[in-house]
Amino acid sequence: MERFSKITNSSNSYLPIILIAILTAIGGEVKFTPFEEAPFRFGLGSIIFFLAAIARPGFIIKTGIVTAITVFLFRFSLDLFIYESSFLWYEHVPAAIFYLTFTIFLYIAKLHRFRTSPVKLGLYGAIFEVLSNIAEQLAITLLITGQFILLGDYFLFIAVAVLRSYFVAGLFSAIALSEERRRTEQLLSIGATLYVETLYLQKSMEQIEKITANGFELYKELKEIDNSLSLRALMLAQEIHEVKKDSERIYAGLSKIITAERTDVYALSDLLRLINDSNSRYSEFLQKEIQLEVSFNEDFQTKERILLLAMLNNIVSNAIEAIEEKGFVKLKVETSPEYTVFTIENNGPPIPEYVLPVVFDPGYTTKFNETGMPSTGIGLSHVKTIVQRLEGTIDVSSSETTTFIITIPTYKLR
Repeated sequence: MERFSKITNSSNSYLPIILIAILTAIGGEVKFTPFEEAPFRFGLGSIIFFLAAIARPGFIIKTGIVTAITVFLFRFSLDLFIYESSFLWYEHVPAAIFYLTFTIFLYIAKLHRFRTSPVKLGLYGAIFEVLSNIAEQLAITLLITGQFILLGDYFLFIAVAVLRSYFVAGLFSAIALSEERRRTEQLLSIGATLYVETLYLQKSMEQIEKITANGFELYKELKEIDNSLSLRALMLAQEIHEVKKDSERIYAGLSKIITAERTDVYALSDLLRLINDSNSRYSEFLQKEIQLEVSFNEDFQTKERILLLAMLNNIVSNAIEAIEEKGFVKLKVETSPEYTVFTIENNGPPIPEYVLPVVFDPGYTTKFNETGMPSTGIGLSHVKTIVQRLEGTIDVSSSETTTFIITIPTYKLR
């Protein structure tokens, strides 16, 4: 069984290499030939190979060897079965030499080190491609034509190599930037979720503290009546105190993660886009037709990205849940030097007038699961806690639409 597992893992590791080799061979047929008297060509194959080599640097030698063999066999097969050319197998050896030479340079230089520096990546890639093209041209001269190309033709090597290498560097940087943004947004969402959980944990710790104090008071009262019962009450209070200490350790760890200083900043526009995208997916998951509208009058960098995301996501997701089938949710941000006002409006069922004063109270909820059990009712109370931490205010009104208005001093967000 262990041997079978090793064979399976080995075959799986070669699948991407084989795929890269095949794509490179096919891409090489999208080409132009600058020298009529020689079978030298510029194609898309080297672009595909270079991009794959940067993305999978750990397999560069295997990839290079397999690609060289595949390109040779592919071109030879085309000549033999498609073009019905003469049986000159050595005409395609120079192409294999190009990929082998390019692989050696990439491996020695460890070019993947410069994946975060497009300028250096493109420069070194161009140099290595020019040297590999020269090696290929020398092989063509020795095996096929017997003639060297003119010195001026090498400038064509350089021009094409620079264009192709910087195209690959730019494409890879764009892909890497997109992936980095996705990871950053994912971490930001996790951070916002953790922050809300710390608020819940903090609330539980306060309750545990009260229970511990009540248990100790019960111990003192029972001590005068029944010593054995008082000892049991004391042991119960001590066990609850241990639970509190464990909770404090967890809370300290989570708080350290959430409040850790970050050198990066986050633009309000990026934050609002993340809220829009995540809640659009959430409405689709709930099979509801919700029109989300997000607007702002001024973009700025915020240091409170976690708090804002936790606060706004909670209200927007609540609005989506409140709407039965179709509706809209509007999130508008108006910034002035003194205050930043967040307005979240939805056209779900109105909140009864008598309920409005208690919507931010811990435990209040209108949501029940399929078995009739209520939710925790802590979402809006945590929103209020966040707003208070930012020295702001929150108000809610509900008639034809339900509107939350959050006002926060602008300096607290920048």
